[in-house]
Amino acid sequence: TEQSLHPISPCCCFMTNQLLHYHVIDKEKSWDEAQKYCREEHTDLAAVRSMADMERLSQDLGNKKAWIGLYREAGSSRMWQWSQPEVQFNESQSNWDTGEPNDVETENCGTVRKTLKWVDLSCKDKKPFICYDGENVLTLWIFAEKHWTDAQDFCRDHHTDLISGAEQLKKLNVVETQLSLSNLFSDGLVFIGLFRDAWQWSDGSNSSFRFWNLNYDDEKNENDMKRCSRTWEEALYYCRHHHHDLVTITSLEEQTWVQEKASKALTPYVWTGLRYTCTLGFWFWVSGEVVRFKNWASPEQVNKCDMSGAMETGGEHKWFKKHDEKKFNFICSPS
Repeated sequence: TEQSLHPISPCCCFMTNQLLHYHVIDKEKSWDEAQKYCREEHTDLAAVRSMADMERLSQDLGNKKAWIGLYREAGSSRMWQWSQPEVQFNESQSNWDTGEPNDVETENCGTVRKTLKWVDLSCKDKKPFICYDGENVLTLWIFAEKHWTDAQDFCRDHHTDLISGAEQLKKLNVVETQLSLSNLFSDGLVFIGLFRDAWQWSDGSNSSFRFWNLNYDDEKNENDMKRCSRTWEEALYYCRHHHHDLVTITSLEEQTWVQEKASKALTPYVWTGLRYTCTLGFWFWVSGEVVRFKNWASPEQVNKCDMSGAMETGGEHKWFKKHDEKKFNFICSPS
C-alpha cells in the first residue's frame, strides 16, 4: 500500500521481530499514526523483503488493505536499484552507455544494448526482457514485449526475477552464441532488473523489493499527482518548476480526467490552478484561460481574498473555495 505523509488509511501491519512476524491491526489510522503505534507497541511498520514475505502477508490480510512501511518523502531523490532484493546496486560497477542515464521523459527503468551498455527508459515502454533462473541458467524472452512492471511480474511468476546486477549481466557474454542474442537485441534495447525510485522502508532496511499493483503507475503519479500536501502557492511553484503549471479545467472532458486523478489523492481536496483576484473580483485560471466551464459546489458562497479553487477527491468532485494556506495534494498539468 502506498504511503501518504498525511491523511486517510485503513489498518496497519507491522513486524515484531527479525523473523518478520506480521500482525494486522484492525484500526483506521493515517500512515504517520500507524508508524507511531507500531514503533511504540511492537517494532515498526511491516517491511516486505521477498515474494515469500508478500505471500505470507497477503494470507494475513485477506481482502483488507493495510499500511506497510514503504514511504517516500517530498523532494527525496530517486535511487537506482536492482529488482532482486538481495542484489545491491553499486555505482562503481555501473555500465551506463555514453550520455546515460539522461532521464528524457521520467525514465525510471533500465535496459541493456547488445554491447551490454545500460540505457534508462520509460517503464511504460514495451520491450523484450531477460529473466534469471538462478545459478547459471538464463531464460531470454525474445519475442515477448512487456512494460517493465509486467516483465518483472512475469519473471517472478515463472522464474526467479528480472536479471539483476553486474555479475549476472556478465553471463550474457557467455551465452551469447548459444541463445542468439542478435535476435533478442534486434530492436536495440531489452529490459533488465534495473529501476529507480525514491521509496524507502520505515525500519531503515535497504531492501529493494517492490510489488506494486500493476494499475499503479509511479511515473504517472510523478507527472500528475504529487503525494505531498502543500499550500496553494507552494503547489503552484512546484508545478511551474517541475512541470508546466497547476491544472486547468475548461471542459467536461478535462473535468473527467482531473477527477480520475483526484480520486487517488490522500487529502479531501486537491488544489487546481483556479484563483480569485480580490482586486478585480473574479475567478481565473493561472494558465490564462477564462473560467467558462464551471463545477462549483455552492456558487452562492461569498468570494473572499486569499482564496483558490480545490476539487473534492470524492463524491461528485465539485469545486470548492479554500483558503490559500490550507495544505492539500495537487495536480499539475501534463503539458
